[in-house]
Amino acid sequence: MKQLAYCALLALLVACAPKKPSIDFDKLDEPAKRLAANAVYGMEVADGCEVTLFASEPMLINPTNMHVDERGRVWVCEALNYRNTHNPENPERVEGDRILILEDTDGDSKADKSTVFYQGTDVNAALGIWAVDNQAIISCSPYVFLLSDTNGDDKADKRDTLFTGLSGEQSDHAVHAFVQGPDGKMYFNFGNNGKQIMDRHGKPVIDLSGNAVNASGAPYRQGMVFRCDPDGSNLEVLAHNFRNNYEVAPDSYGTLWQSDNDDDGNLGVRINYVMEYGNYGYTDQMTGASWSDRRINLESEIPLRHWHLNDPGVVPNLLQTGSGSPCGMVVYEGDMLPEAFRNQPLHAEAGHNVVRAYPAKSNGAGYSAEMLNLVKSKDQWCRPSDVTVAPDGSVFFADWYDPAVGGHKFGDTGRGRIFRVSAGKKGRKYQPAKAIAGFETEDQLLESLQNPNLAVQAKASNALRSKGTSAEAGLLKLWNGTNSRVRARALWILGKMKGKAQTYVQAALDDIDPDIRIVGLRLARQVLPNQIAQLAKSVSNDPSAQVRREAAVSLRFAKGAAADKVWADLASQYDGLDRWYLEALGIGSDLQADSRFLAWKKKAGAKWNTMAGKNLVWRSRSKEALPLLKEMIQDPKIKAFDLRQYFRALHFHADSAKNELIESLVQGKHPMQDSINILALFSVDPAYYQQSAALKTLAEQVLPKLEGSVEYLDLLGRLQIKNQNDKLLKMALENKDEALRGQAASLLVANKGMSLLLQQLKGADEAKAQQILYALAPVNDPALFKLYQQYLSENNPLAVRRAALNCLTSNWDGQIYLLGLFEKNQVPEVLAMQGLVSLAGAWNTDVRKKSRALLTKKQKEMGSDLPPVAVLEGRSGKVASGKAVFSQHCATCHKVGASGVNFGPALTEIGSKLDKGALYNAIIYPSSGINYGYEGFNVALKDGSTVQGIVESKTASDLKLRIMGGTSRSYPIADVQKMEEMPQSLMMEGLYQGFNEQQLVDLVEYLATLKVKSEK
Repeated sequence: MKQLAYCALLALLVACAPKKPSIDFDKLDEPAKRLAANAVYGMEVADGCEVTLFASEPMLINPTNMHVDERGRVWVCEALNYRNTHNPENPERVEGDRILILEDTDGDSKADKSTVFYQGTDVNAALGIWAVDNQAIISCSPYVFLLSDTNGDDKADKRDTLFTGLSGEQSDHAVHAFVQGPDGKMYFNFGNNGKQIMDRHGKPVIDLSGNAVNASGAPYRQGMVFRCDPDGSNLEVLAHNFRNNYEVAPDSYGTLWQSDNDDDGNLGVRINYVMEYGNYGYTDQMTGASWSDRRINLESEIPLRHWHLNDPGVVPNLLQTGSGSPCGMVVYEGDMLPEAFRNQPLHAEAGHNVVRAYPAKSNGAGYSAEMLNLVKSKDQWCRPSDVTVAPDGSVFFADWYDPAVGGHKFGDTGRGRIFRVSAGKKGRKYQPAKAIAGFETEDQLLESLQNPNLAVQAKASNALRSKGTSAEAGLLKLWNGTNSRVRARALWILGKMKGKAQTYVQAALDDIDPDIRIVGLRLARQVLPNQIAQLAKSVSNDPSAQVRREAAVSLRFAKGAAADKVWADLASQYDGLDRWYLEALGIGSDLQADSRFLAWKKKAGAKWNTMAGKNLVWRSRSKEALPLLKEMIQDPKIKAFDLRQYFRALHFHADSAKNELIESLVQGKHPMQDSINILALFSVDPAYYQQSAALKTLAEQVLPKLEGSVEYLDLLGRLQIKNQNDKLLKMALENKDEALRGQAASLLVANKGMSLLLQQLKGADEAKAQQILYALAPVNDPALFKLYQQYLSENNPLAVRRAALNCLTSNWDGQIYLLGLFEKNQVPEVLAMQGLVSLAGAWNTDVRKKSRALLTKKQKEMGSDLPPVAVLEGRSGKVASGKAVFSQHCATCHKVGASGVNFGPALTEIGSKLDKGALYNAIIYPSSGINYGYEGFNVALKDGSTVQGIVESKTASDLKLRIMGGTSRSYPIADVQKMEEMPQSLMMEGLYQGFNEQQLVDLVEYLATLKVKSEK
């Protein structure tokens, strides 16, 4: 909670703050570190730069997103009411959240005026704002609003709806901020909880490609990037298959940049250059399966595996940054900051308390980049949520300010800050009026078009567009200038003038600057779509691989022999190494796969069989590529990695001919025939396998060679082979790998082999009994509940008794059964606390209510009430003891490094994201901050049983759940009757009450040490 008692002191300290840092932040006590006046003393700033506080509480709180308008005013979305349904102890602003306008009216570089532009429950937890000309586009799922001030009093008096139907209300994986690009179009995105877009009337939006805009896989998946006209019409899906792409940032060339968050704890946070129409690989493009599903071409490291980077049809990542909570982004095109930051993406990274740049360099048809900090705070509560560029070239960033981040339970509801980063003498004072030329005369508009602030540019460009050809002469002065980015801004306007498209597109394509030639192609796609093949041909031999990349992308919607020939010319220049170029060719060919491929094959002739040619065959989705793919597989000199890659390519072919090809491959005598046979079984469609006698015979020959391996289990599950229960039982009992034992047992139960496990329970030793019990846990069978009750008795080892108790708490009906035992006083005392703590987080409301009453009574008997979190976080614990607590109580659901169970989020670097206070809150109130993607689901099956777990993936044919213990189980979609998300966390409420106060302190002490290596 906020330290509101410090407000008076805060005002005094702000007024008296020295011009240069003179306070040692490290020596301040915790309350003093939390004061806004001291925040800058804890910040490390890039050489030549200075950071100052522009605004803070109580003027604003909890800023999620911000924007600096054409007058230099700072617009802010507040989010006091964020996830209040999950945070019942937090105060609620009943009037709703606010959209603020902050101003510095006296020239001291500090906000002294705050105006509420809009307030209402319809903007609770808005995640995006774009404001120009007293209009603001507010992104707040399930809506996107256009709020207008029609009388100039800085108060919205008109509200229009641009889009509806977006999922993810109160989710940070939902719709994010809009921004106007240099082409006059609006750009925005949503994360993987956005799911769909409907128009203002509630009808599904159909994009310019003719597809319904939703994440069903037909053809789009997960998070997406969009472009549309200012009124929301002519919407395009520009890229898809992101997890939580937070904010898209266009530069003057129309190049798009954004960040994307991984599934928490997997060190896969990434930065992307968004190649238009690209697939970015969060889930399997064809099936929607999770990245964690095993596949035949698995990447060696999880951060790479996370994005399916070995799959054909996945655009590479610009940069992978490890852990984090990536938020807002903007491209800095000013000249105030040092050279290294100019013309580069700037990014607010809340997880690591930093605002940083990603200086990008051309690398073939794509880019390479590195990380460069602009501002890094020592205060772990500093949570940069957005960054934007002011008219004078300085940079503002918003600080959500909280012990936690985003989708987690937030613990601070009274603070929030805006900081300004400047450099050099001209950066010492914020005087936006002197930096903005104005918008009255054409000369003023032309000068304002050159301003680094996006709102100033937008207002100027909109006004110049409205002038039509009368603005041409003035814009030609900029077009004929030396600043490449300013030339690009002028070109976007000139090329859209009536009757001028041909002239300026051709001029751009003839330009000496490759970036301008790229703009020419992007402009042509909008204004001369019917001439794309001809225009792409004119640059098909361009010396710049990036220009040729753009030409390939431009051909995506072009049909006919001329377009095919241009594509073949571009493909013939592929060097076999540049993945960016290969994916651009794929984007340009996917919709016309057969004719494109045949044109290239005709051009290549007998010389197709090179490294470049093989990669083109691997990437192609044409049925015409299948014979060549077969030839590549049958090459006696093929390497093992290439063999796996080529078989994986077959998974991306929809033509049924691939199954006949696969069947023919298993009849050969290749030096690697054993590997070919196994890969064939992993690649053939299961339905085809069921009617193929040859493949069934092959499986009988292959399976004995795989016994005991993960491939053996995967193959049984994939092909629905049911006659291996005796082998599965042996593997479940004897395999040295615990995870494989669990998977074998789960598959055995799914194959109706539960009786075999029950037979083995008789006379089993302690370890074996636990193993069998946990294998049975997901099975919802009343007969098993009586068995578990028998194992609760004192005649069994304590570990076995605990396992039986956990089995009862692992499903809906088992929890009801266990509550009945408690009500009859039939649960042994040694197990009572564990059982009641588990039931206190039950999914059944009645069970949860009754068990909490029993737990409260038990706690009073034991005297186990905890002091407030504010008291706990001031205490020190023992790391070694905390690690032991983690191993006993937490490692059954969470991983740290390679240790533990993959059920809940990995905690390998949790200390970098959460401070001690936030860690205490996450443990004590787990349902207050359920990470997106880790929600529990109750699944009712048509046979009357129910199962619970986390959805790993849901494809057209299968539902895959991760269940307690970290094992996974798949269920045919046809067998699923109903799915309901559980309102509670799968992490048990009251878990902390299963150990004493000191153990809790020790646990948090240990978790706080789990940080990024550079921070340790």
